[in-house]
Amino acid sequence: MIKSELVLRIAGQNPHLYNRDVEKVVNAIFDEIEAALARGDRVELRGFGSFTVKTWSARPGRNPKTGAKISVPETRHPAFRMSKEMHARLNGTRGSALRAAFHKASGDRRDVGSDNADRDGEGADPAFS
Repeated sequence: MIKSELVLRIAGQNPHLYNRDVEKVVNAIFDEIEAALARGDRVELRGFGSFTVKTWSARPGRNPKTGAKISVPETRHPAFRMSKEMHARLNGTRGSALRAAFHKASGDRRDVGSDNADRDGEGADPAFS
C-alpha cells in the first residue's frame, strides 16, 4: 500500500471527510514521526510497533574500484520493530483463537491443555513424544 492508497482508504471509511483533509492528517503524522526520528527520539505506536534510530559508527573502508583506504563516516538509519500484538495478528501465534480452533478441530494435542501436563508425563500423547 502506498500513501495515496492509505489516504483513499481512510477517506472511504470516513465519508464526512474530504480527501485533501485526510491527506493533510496523514502527512502531519508522517512529518511528526520523521521529526522525532531526526531528533533521535523513539516513536512508539501501541499495538503497532516502534520506530527508533540506529547509529552506525564511523569505520575504515576501502574504495572497491581502486582499493584505496577511505574513512566511512557515522550514519544514522531508521529502524522499525513490530509490537507483540502486531506479530500475533500477522502470524496467528499459538495463543490465537483461530489457531486454537483449528488444532482443536484437527485433533492436534500439542495446543490443547497446558504445557506442564506434557512435561511431567501426564496426558502426554505418545504420538508426539
